Amino acid sequence: MQAPSAVNNQPRFLPGLAAIALWMLALSAIGAFGVVLHHFPARVLVLSALLATGSLGLVKQRRWGWALALGAAFLSMCFGVYTVFRFHQLQTAVLAVVNLVFFLYLVRPEVLSRLR
Repeated sequence: MQAPSAVNNQPRFLPGLAAIALWMLALSAIGAFGVVLHHFPARVLVLSALLATGSLGLVKQRRWGWALALGAAFLSMCFGVYTVFRFHQLQTAVLAVVNLVFFLYLVRPEVLSRLR
């Protein structure tokens, strides 16, 4: 009899999904605190809510959580590249690379096969 968390001797939950979910939750918290401290406009709360929702969906291994995480990683990567080229802020290149790695991880067949 197989353990409930293992299918074909593979763990059911991939650790990369947890890392991406935590990253999205941290971005959501940064956005919410930025709004509370009046550093960001109030509409950032909508993005923070979407990031938190995507993080929850990714932890629950839902397809919609994967789609939100994939979109968030892609748009964050694009924003990082934009700020590097437009405003010459090289520190955002690190964020762009991290989001690129997350995007490439999310499109792997092993990740897609684990989602419900």
